[in-house]
Amino acid sequence: MNDSEFSALRNRFNREGELLFQSETQEDEEKKGKEEKDAKPLPRINRHSIFWTVVSVAVTYYVDFFHHIMENENINRWWFNVGLVLFGISLSLAMFCIFYLEWFKGIQHYDQEYPAIAPITTAAFLSASCSFNIALWPIWSVFTPVILFAQFMGVVMFISMLG
Repeated sequence: MNDSEFSALRNRFNREGELLFQSETQEDEEKKGKEEKDAKPLPRINRHSIFWTVVSVAVTYYVDFFHHIMENENINRWWFNVGLVLFGISLSLAMFCIFYLEWFKGIQHYDQEYPAIAPITTAAFLSASCSFNIALWPIWSVFTPVILFAQFMGVVMFISMLG
């Protein structure tokens, strides 16, 4: 076979492939359109949220978290206080969105009207997580990220059940 036959064959397969792809995408778009119309919003309280909230409470109780926070001298207090401030900022912004914007003002898509809130809240939450890990590492060492992850997931799921 010469080059012209290869290029003709390649062009034919390209055209047929494009036609097949276009017909599949049109069918997929029609199916998605029907599914979006039929889709119901997920309930706020679901098994996933309840699971993480219960795990968070159980881990907090099992490791005697509040006793260690109040009485353990091994905690790096500077990092712990930085984490508390950042966590407070994160919770304040989340509560502002849930209670004031969504419940009081009735704004459902507050991320479109206030686009800076979500990144600031996320950055504050992640920074608080790092600060708490540094502060509490002397107590639980390798288990500190696991313990804090379970607690943070519980807090996030509890907040998601509110709003």
